[in-house]
Amino acid sequence: MSHAEEIGTRAPAAPKAESNGATVIPAPLPPPRLDELSPQNLYDKCMALARNLWWSWHPEVTNMFRELDPIRWRQLDHNPIALLAEFTPERLEARAAELVLYSRINQAYRRLKEYMAAESTWSTVHAGVLGSKPVAYFSAEFGIHESVPIYSGGLGVLAGDHIKSASGLGIPLIAVGLFYDQGYFRQHLDIDGYQHEEYLPNRVESLPIEPALGADGEQLVVKIDTRTGALHAKVWKMAVGRVDLYLLDSDVEGNSPEDRELTSRLYGGDTRTRIRQELILGVGGVRAIRALGIVPGVYHLNEGHSAFATLEAVRGRMDRDGFSFDDAVRKIARQTVFTTHTPVPAGHDRFDSGLIEEHLGPMRDALGISHDHLMSLGRVEPHNHGETFCMTVLGLKLSRRANAVSALHGHVSRRMWAPLWPYRVEEEVPIGHITNGVHLPTWLSWQMLQLYDRIFPANWFRRMGEPDIWQKIHECDPGELWETHYALKNLLLQFVRRRLARQCRRRGECDEAVEMARSVLDPNVLTIGFARRFATYKRADLVLADLDRLHGLVTCPDRPIQIIFAGKAHPADEPGKALIRKIANLRNDPRFAGRVVFVEDYDMNVTRHLVQGVDVWLNNPRRPLEASGTSGEKVVLNGGLNCSILDGWWAEAFDGRNGFAIGRGETHANPEITDRRDGEALYKVLENEVIPLFYERDSDGLPRRWIRMMMNSISSLAWRFSAHRMVMDYARACYVPAAGGVSCDMHNR
Repeated sequence: MSHAEEIGTRAPAAPKAESNGATVIPAPLPPPRLDELSPQNLYDKCMALARNLWWSWHPEVTNMFRELDPIRWRQLDHNPIALLAEFTPERLEARAAELVLYSRINQAYRRLKEYMAAESTWSTVHAGVLGSKPVAYFSAEFGIHESVPIYSGGLGVLAGDHIKSASGLGIPLIAVGLFYDQGYFRQHLDIDGYQHEEYLPNRVESLPIEPALGADGEQLVVKIDTRTGALHAKVWKMAVGRVDLYLLDSDVEGNSPEDRELTSRLYGGDTRTRIRQELILGVGGVRAIRALGIVPGVYHLNEGHSAFATLEAVRGRMDRDGFSFDDAVRKIARQTVFTTHTPVPAGHDRFDSGLIEEHLGPMRDALGISHDHLMSLGRVEPHNHGETFCMTVLGLKLSRRANAVSALHGHVSRRMWAPLWPYRVEEEVPIGHITNGVHLPTWLSWQMLQLYDRIFPANWFRRMGEPDIWQKIHECDPGELWETHYALKNLLLQFVRRRLARQCRRRGECDEAVEMARSVLDPNVLTIGFARRFATYKRADLVLADLDRLHGLVTCPDRPIQIIFAGKAHPADEPGKALIRKIANLRNDPRFAGRVVFVEDYDMNVTRHLVQGVDVWLNNPRRPLEASGTSGEKVVLNGGLNCSILDGWWAEAFDGRNGFAIGRGETHANPEITDRRDGEALYKVLENEVIPLFYERDSDGLPRRWIRMMMNSISSLAWRFSAHRMVMDYARACYVPAAGGVSCDMHNR
């Protein structure tokens, strides 16, 4: 098929000569239309778009799918494959004709093909060595879009943003994870505000995945031996732009019924389930990419869950190249990058000696090392037989480039793991930091994108990491920026009202309660958002420390506030569930009804609405327990302001002009005193800074100084905390030197 035929055009007819010799120029042909193709061809192009998650960060494509059937789009969790399954090719053609979608479908399809075929990218210039030595990126979860629910929260969303930016930068990278056929749970609160978990099956036919084929043309299945029998896992492939994501699935014949359920749920089960999941992810993941003919130049372990990958990589070098164990360790360690996200010792996976021998015994035999030697690789004190095996210790020992995810987290990690290097002072512990960032195209609202397109230079999207680009926001008309934000805020409130009304109906509440839910919140009131995992150290209830004082803020006649909460507690975290119940039940307190609300089932869709529409994003963890945090970075892109404890990314972002700080970054040895201090500091910053600034208006009704702070936030932070900057940092400081290129790493070991 010619290029013209492929994109639905046709060549012009040749001029005709009349008998008198005059040449008649035929009338121009109408614009090329996709409907000249068959209905099946049109359907296939739409399905090709749906099967690469590239569409999920291109709003013009997302809008195209939504317009096909807005109601079903919402009901199907914005899943284009599930949506298209409800159309026949003929019905799709009729709907496309009705909405005049032909050229948009064609353009999107062409853009995807051009994107995939691009030969000149940032990586070809700055990381060329990776062209023949790709990065293998391992993570226990990937948050790419709400329609692919194989993530739980921040770690997964960070991994999703990482591989999207790697795709955009053209970095040769393949990703490895697990396919959770029930994903993470759907959250529902009962009439008493208690969290209940519901697990729903992920239907493979409704997801953008396909079998990863082995050399025999059949779906690849890997085998991992243990002392109590073999584990098997089949491999799926998912396209995320230019990045292929391989997902291992234990639901295969040959596994016991118990083992077939191993990968069914994310972060479910006991310690034995966890080690078996991590064996599949690490050992099975390396075997899968090897069977696919992929030879990585770099192994990037996103947290300790995948650290067993290093042992399989070592075994492979010993088997393939005849190296001794020690020599193979040195070679693999030079290729390995390890990222730690957890700032507390209790948060790192640990396994006892018996579990390690049961699951790693055959691996140990192949490596030719003793059980004590294997255990020593996961111990801070190698000869302490009372110490369990820690996955983070294994990751640190078998890598030569390790990093935390913010500057403050780097200090915490060096202090935590200093005993691994007893002859070094803390400052010389070889753990650096690369601060997390967010994938701008995923989290930037369509309305703000339109605004930026008008005031930023042409092709600014390709230069989003350059500070000068973002300074142009100061040239924006303040009224236009404020109206754009106000429109986003109204969209958020409409979304919240729909969700709350649905929650009331599901609980069987009366019609009056449903109607009240449809009218909560006021777009003219200062709106604060708080959404994250409900771990107790994140202190979701800090703002509730003095309910009488909060009541005064909520009901102030001329300067009121309102708060939107969302988040999930781990199914086994009863204190976290108690926090949710405490907040959710404020709806029954007449002092807070309609002004403090809790939105169920926190996911990427809820996050998107919140970060795009709130006035202020509240984050008040107990310092220094927030490794980085990225939700506030998403708020920045959309013009919202942060009000946060000086922890994680905000500790290096706040400059006094771009948001608000809770306290001065000081902690007390007694956590209860710290909480009291921070609670008081939170009320003071709200009462003395946030609220007065928001309600200070000029004669046009504009909060000029607030808008100036919005501009300061965007200009100083958007470029610094983008995933493109983050991935470029990884490429320069970690990937290129690990693959044998010139090192930019300050912490080589």
